Amino acid sequence: MDNLSRLEQANDNAAAFWLAQARAHGWQHLIRPGFTAVRCARTPDDAHRIVVTRPYDQPAVLEDELAALLEEWSTTRLTLEDPYLGLDMSRHGCAHGRAMPVMVREPGALEAPLLGALPSTGARVGGDLTVDEALNADAFAEVEHAVVDGFPIEDRQPWIRGVMLPERLLHEPGCRAWRARIAGELAGACLTFDDGRATGVYWVATLPEHRSRGVARAVLETALAAADPDRPATLLATALGEPLYRKLGFTVAGRSHWWTRSAPAESAPAQP
Repeated sequence: MDNLSRLEQANDNAAAFWLAQARAHGWQHLIRPGFTAVRCARTPDDAHRIVVTRPYDQPAVLEDELAALLEEWSTTRLTLEDPYLGLDMSRHGCAHGRAMPVMVREPGALEAPLLGALPSTGARVGGDLTVDEALNADAFAEVEHAVVDGFPIEDRQPWIRGVMLPERLLHEPGCRAWRARIAGELAGACLTFDDGRATGVYWVATLPEHRSRGVARAVLETALAAADPDRPATLLATALGEPLYRKLGFTVAGRSHWWTRSAPAESAPAQP
C-alpha cells in the first residue's frame, strides 16, 4: 500500500481514538468528510482537537470552515493536526507548531524482541522488567499516571486519577492499555487503538527515573505483539521516540503540521 493510503489510515485511526475519548469524557464532537473535531471541555485547560483526515483541493475554503467551527465552539485553546501541510491558520489566531512524522509499520512479526519470545497473552517477563495489559480500573489508573508524569503532560500536573484518561475509555471497543514495571514499581505505559483497519499507538511514556532501561521498547513490543498481525500499526512520533520506532520497523508515511491556539480569540492578531 502506498504512503498516501497508509497516511489516511493513520489519520482515520487518530480521529477514531479522539472520538473514543470524546465518548468516554462526554465531549461534543463533529465528523466531516475531511476532518474530525472534538470539543474537549471537562476542565478549562482542555484544548479542542481537530484532525484533518483527507487531502483538500482548496486550503482557504477548509481554513474558513474550520475558523467558523472555532467561533461556534468559542475555542480558546486548540491543537489542529494537518498531515497535508497546506493550511495556514495564522489568520485565524493560530500559531504554526511542530511538524511531526506520521509513521507506519507494515503487518508482520517483530524481530529480536528485547525480552525474548513474544507471548500471545499480553504479559511479558524479562528479569525485573515486566509488561502487562491493564484490564481493570486500578491498572488503567497506573497507565494514566505513567503517561501524565512520564511524557510529561504539563496541563495535567499534578496527576489526578481519571481526569486525562477516565476509566470508561478502557471499555471503548478497540482501546487497550499497557503497563510496565521494574521490580514491581511503575515504570512506563502506552495505549493502542484498533479501529478495524489499523492499530494506532499512543502515549508511549517512561517515567524519568526509569529511562534508558528498555521500558518503552518492551511496552511497545508487547502491545504490537498482541495486536492483529494482519493490520498495520500507526503512530505520530516525537523526536525522542522516532529512533526506537525505526528500530521496530516503522517508516515515515508523511509529516503532520500542528497548529495551536493558546489565547482567547479576541486576543489573536488581526486578520490581514
